[in-house]
Amino acid sequence: MRYAVFGDIHGNVHALEAVLKAYQAEKPDEFLCTGDLVGYGANPKECVDATRQLCNHVVAGNHDFAVCEKLTLEFFNSYAKSAVLWTREQLTDDDLEYLAHLPLVDRVSDTVTMAHATVYDAHAFDYIQTQYDAHLSLQQMETRVGFVGHSHIPITFMLRDGAVTWTIEPEVDLSGCEKALVNVGSVGQPRDENPDAAYAVYDTDKDTVWIKRVEYDIEGAVEAIERNGLPSVLGERLRLGK
Repeated sequence: MRYAVFGDIHGNVHALEAVLKAYQAEKPDEFLCTGDLVGYGANPKECVDATRQLCNHVVAGNHDFAVCEKLTLEFFNSYAKSAVLWTREQLTDDDLEYLAHLPLVDRVSDTVTMAHATVYDAHAFDYIQTQYDAHLSLQQMETRVGFVGHSHIPITFMLRDGAVTWTIEPEVDLSGCEKALVNVGSVGQPRDENPDAAYAVYDTDKDTVWIKRVEYDIEGAVEAIERNGLPSVLGERLRLGK
């Protein structure tokens, strides 16, 4: 089985189109999305439509739930809040209903679990930033491999002999670990100082995951943000990848 796993699109259709084009060479059997289809970017409708059409398995991100008013904006900064309020006006009732009914955690198969932020307390939308954070989700996972997003920084945590290790290598052989939790990075809002869109491929036969990057039309995404009156900082950070 060959999975295409991506998330944190954040309304950036320019990045999404580049990732989907890159996936054509990968010949995946199934597409999975780790959430946050919307927020920040200027093309939320297009991103929701494309993801709905392509993915049988999608989990809810905090921006998805905020847009459909299932999550308070209390902890959103002013730029993110502005984007959420603008995005609500761009989506249809059907789009909002779709986002509202996305699960927080999805056991995709006997092998794979998916969540946006964490597996252990998914509704809190906490970040997995340390080995202990990863341990909590690895402990909760009933499958051997899990995929998350939320931090926008690709990293793989592995459980071996009771200890959690991590790597930011783009190719990770999982055959030597008991469990693995993979953050697939962000399609539309990378924050690891690499502005290229991030996406993942997981081959269950080879027991290997790849984090890949692809260039996209950043200036087109920036121009769309500015044209629609969204905060300019949301475009500037795309150029910086942070």
